[in-house]
Amino acid sequence: MTDKVLVLTTAGSRSEAQKIAQAVVERRLAACVNSIPQIQSVYRWEGRIESAEEYLLLIKTTKGHVAEIQSTIEELHSYELPECLVISVEGGSAEYLKWIDDSVT
Repeated sequence: MTDKVLVLTTAGSRSEAQKIAQAVVERRLAACVNSIPQIQSVYRWEGRIESAEEYLLLIKTTKGHVAEIQSTIEELHSYELPECLVISVEGGSAEYLKWIDDSVT
């Protein structure tokens, strides 16, 4: 088990995804953000089934930075209720995990 986590969020546009990714890396809250374009999301919102094209962000960081990342997502996001899911990283390449540590403050 490590203190590394993967934070997932979606964005409604490429520019919003880039803005969030840039902010968390610039603020040294994340080592890396992968943006997966044009995923199709189907979800229930306010009692209706909705569908939208979104961008999925995979944010690589440590547990200690999750609250700040969530605040940054809420600050920069256009959604009323932006996604913020945290997945624990059980292991991985020792060199890559160290790079995450070295990249965040």
